[in-house]
Amino acid sequence: MPRTKGSKNKPKVANDYASQIAEKQEFIASLNTEITTITANTDALKADLRGKKASLKEAEKELASLEAKKAKADAKSAEEAKKAEAEAVLKKLLASGMSADEILEKLK
Repeated sequence: MPRTKGSKNKPKVANDYASQIAEKQEFIASLNTEITTITANTDALKADLRGKKASLKEAEKELASLEAKKAKADAKSAEEAKKAEAEAVLKKLLASGMSADEILEKLK
């Protein structure tokens, strides 16, 4: 009976555990260095993020303050416009010959 081809001609595989261990240790060391660099990068990014958030908060406070000042100035200018209009009406009434007492009666 003929032998099947290569049935007994297989080379013996020698398990070189020392080289496999060395390869795995190098792989682990490279992963550890990558992890430390990534961690350092994330720490730097977190610090940068904190700074940006603080700047944003400060800018928002300044914006709110400016908006309040603008509203106050608008109210003051509106009040001055009403006062000027009232004075114009008063001058017009006085020019038309109406007395101060009659004007006060109309205002009540």
